[in-house]
Amino acid sequence: MSLATRFQGTAVFTATEVRVQFHEWLAILTGTLVQSVLVVFVWVLDQPGLPFALIGAMVYSVFLIGQRLLNEAAYIRIDHKLNELYHASPLTPEAYFLGMAVGMLIAYSPPIILFVVLIEIIHPLSALAWLVLIAALASVWTSSSVLGYYVASLFKDMKTIWPYSSLLTNLFGIVPPVFYPLSALGPLPPIVGALALITPTSAASNLVASVEGLGGSALSAGQMELAAFALFAEAALTLLFGLYWARRSARED
Repeated sequence: MSLATRFQGTAVFTATEVRVQFHEWLAILTGTLVQSVLVVFVWVLDQPGLPFALIGAMVYSVFLIGQRLLNEAAYIRIDHKLNELYHASPLTPEAYFLGMAVGMLIAYSPPIILFVVLIEIIHPLSALAWLVLIAALASVWTSSSVLGYYVASLFKDMKTIWPYSSLLTNLFGIVPPVFYPLSALGPLPPIVGALALITPTSAASNLVASVEGLGGSALSAGQMELAAFALFAEAALTLLFGLYWARRSARED
């Protein structure tokens, strides 16, 4: 199968998914709720940490896209059973997965744009930091989208899936140092620091903040290499797995 054939229908399904999601403006608006609350807390209690919190808010917003994809993929498969219709059409399984992931990214970009505007007002980032931020966000989006799509395919009951969505959101978005620097946790056992830096969300926030040179967020050279390698490797491996799993799960439906 040629590359063009393998991804046949991606653009069309992306446009379809964007149109569907734009009818859910309340869901898009509530996608900023947790980030906004945490940013306000930082603004009130620790204003010097606000730029880092805004970077974390962007990272968290991108990670949430994968969890929205989890709910969307499960909803289509379990409640509407439309995935069987999609897979019977010329739309390839890879295009089904990528179209949904890209469509969710476009639909849920307003919260990300909001935080981009805020950080440019409060603390404009350097060109290098922007490049690193864009690459880091792309890596987080890829990993989160694959994770969400995979989890959505494992269950046959929406009530079973909802707790996993909440668990993943808290596990990756709240527990690790995403809205504050790793150094704020004080001296840590090496294994704990390494775990934080291989977690996509905290790796992205801390790497960007360290490149920008935000106060109290500097990583050592080794830590920056670990965070950068983890982000790249996780994105590449999860993307390959996501494309594989899309085709395998389509055969099982």
